[in-house]
Amino acid sequence: MRLEPKPAPSLALTLLFPVAAIVATLLITSLLVLAAGASPLSVFYLVAKGAAGSQFALLETLTRATPLIFTGLAVAVAFRAKLWNIGAEAQLYVGGIVTVVLGTGALPLPSIVLIPVIMLVAMIAGGLLLLGPAALKTRFGVDEVVTTLLLNFIVLLFVSMLLEGVLKDPMGLGWPQSQKVIAEAQLPRIIQGKRLHYGFVIALVSAIVVWVIMKKAVLGYEMRAVGHNPEGARFVGIPVNRVLMKTALLSGGLAALAGFSEVSGLKGNLTLDLSPGYGYSGIVVAMLAMLNPLGVIASAIFVAGIFVGADAMSRTAKVPSYIADVMVATSLLTMVVAILLTRFKVRWR
Repeated sequence: MRLEPKPAPSLALTLLFPVAAIVATLLITSLLVLAAGASPLSVFYLVAKGAAGSQFALLETLTRATPLIFTGLAVAVAFRAKLWNIGAEAQLYVGGIVTVVLGTGALPLPSIVLIPVIMLVAMIAGGLLLLGPAALKTRFGVDEVVTTLLLNFIVLLFVSMLLEGVLKDPMGLGWPQSQKVIAEAQLPRIIQGKRLHYGFVIALVSAIVVWVIMKKAVLGYEMRAVGHNPEGARFVGIPVNRVLMKTALLSGGLAALAGFSEVSGLKGNLTLDLSPGYGYSGIVVAMLAMLNPLGVIASAIFVAGIFVGADAMSRTAKVPSYIADVMVATSLLTMVVAILLTRFKVRWR
């Protein structure tokens, strides 16, 4: 078997393969559902109903999708330039740390000023965190997959130290959590009494801005060139290392916004379980979107719907909610195969 490069695929074919990947995921997951003694059609119906069968379910799905849009954008930006950022989880927590430090009264500013300031500082902190692995890659050739992955564990331990030390809430009855951010640092809810907040709107705007950068700006062209052929980009005068540094700042900043939105818009404080793996799930979101910033919105809602719907389904169908993790992981694998088939033709000898 050998792989031969294909010419640029048509738009219809480009859209067909992600759909085929989702269908393949459902077929594979059906086998596990059958093994659990349930009907696949019934389980998938309950997942869909739990994700969008009511206003409450739909709003919960959009709430869960908000940090996934940010981390999906972070991964899409980095992967486009072939900067393999596996550390969105760490950057998310750094964004949460900044939000708590600045949002618990350190800056006596009105909400209209304080929230943008926190967002900006969080983005800078997340970008600087990824700048280290990017510098090691460009200067010494250190594999950024290893460095960014290990940073996830380092930052989580750092958060644990902070929550047991300087950031620990003295009124928290001993629980490892920070103080609540003040009202001026909180994102308002889109619908009063519901959990969906304006972080979702910021995520949508971020996706549009990133799409404009990727498609219309010089930086986006340079990122695509570096990702496609770094040596060719260097030959025509594109500063490859500088482009990777800018990509790191943008990618890390977007992931940090996920931590900001979770603390400022939803949780109100910083805890060790702020993220159930949004940074890692962002990789799936970006791959399902084929690294398209606008596609990230749809894929994030899809992945969030699986998680929210699976929680509701497990209470009715008696199938473990862990089936959602299997579906998300399988969708990543099938999507990788789909991307491979869009770019290469399989030849059998």
